[in-house]
Amino acid sequence: MIHAALWRNGKLLDLGTLGGPNSVAPEADPQPNARGEVAGNSDTITPDPNGEDFCGFGTHLICLPFVWNNGNMTALPTLGGNNGQTWQVSNNGEVAGTAETAAADPSCNVLELETEPVIWENGQPQQLPTVSGDLDGAAQDINDHEQAVGLTGNCVADFPNTIFHAVLWQRAGSTWTATQLPSLGGTVLNVAFSINDRGQIAGQTALPGNTGFHAVIWEDGGVKDLGTLPGDAVSRIETINNHSEAVGTSFDAAGNMHPFVWRNGTMTNLNAFLSPNSLWLILEALGNNDREQIVGFAMNNSTGEVHGYVLTPCGENESVSCDESTSTLSASVPPKPRAPMPVGLQRRMSRFHPLPFLLEQENLP
Repeated sequence: MIHAALWRNGKLLDLGTLGGPNSVAPEADPQPNARGEVAGNSDTITPDPNGEDFCGFGTHLICLPFVWNNGNMTALPTLGGNNGQTWQVSNNGEVAGTAETAAADPSCNVLELETEPVIWENGQPQQLPTVSGDLDGAAQDINDHEQAVGLTGNCVADFPNTIFHAVLWQRAGSTWTATQLPSLGGTVLNVAFSINDRGQIAGQTALPGNTGFHAVIWEDGGVKDLGTLPGDAVSRIETINNHSEAVGTSFDAAGNMHPFVWRNGTMTNLNAFLSPNSLWLILEALGNNDREQIVGFAMNNSTGEVHGYVLTPCGENESVSCDESTSTLSASVPPKPRAPMPVGLQRRMSRFHPLPFLLEQENLP
């Protein structure tokens, strides 16, 4: 079983489920909002009548989105269909995600229900428009200025083979409008994952001929190709904070992951911030906040265990001293960075915290 969890003040809190065996908080930008609310998705106890595995746990149970706050998990309604998912909740309490309608999706070769982009406000879903005649979509993120981003396409369940259009939604009064974001020339993997309060949008778009995809930032109507880490083939951005700093993952041709932070026009492998004799290898960067903390997954090279982590800037001009204790969970994480480091990052010797994990493997029914 897998449960959504919240790390708060060094303690691990199990958020529970909506009755089924599994729940999860979204990977991208996995942090509560200013009101302490956490968005996520959970199995229920009801088998999906169409055999869908919407949550992706392999249980084929109906999957519902939820908002958790102060010990209470509240299910969010769909658009009349069986399943839904959330990704982010804004500081205003608006939730971005996707929900099924009751109508069969004619763009799918198997029985799937139409899956529409949604914003939940005060617990009620509002369906967002799509672009280019698309039938389906998903809102991936929402900022505090009623702007949301995500994707639309046909038969979203066929990811990653579907033609996706990266989309910006903006609210004026009670109406949301959709704007298609430009790509780098490809059509298959165009997704906007994150938007900050400055209106900067981050994600990925496909290269011409759909030969791969690169991390991009959309701003002022244009798209900026951030490329990859040296030697890698593809990349994506997961989140961008209000300081225009983005984090994501770059992949080589064999699929090996190399997490990065993009700051001041430079993409840097996060493992450059760890000592050469660190026990840890950072695998993936999934979120960052305005305190420049980065979260994701890391592997202990000695045991093979995979943990969540928090990477916190420290050193000169930072609120955290590099001389402070790192964590009782890590026996050897010296606070010195690898060299060389890009100009402008040399003061940012970061403190690495592996987090305890709440993960129990069982034979699911």
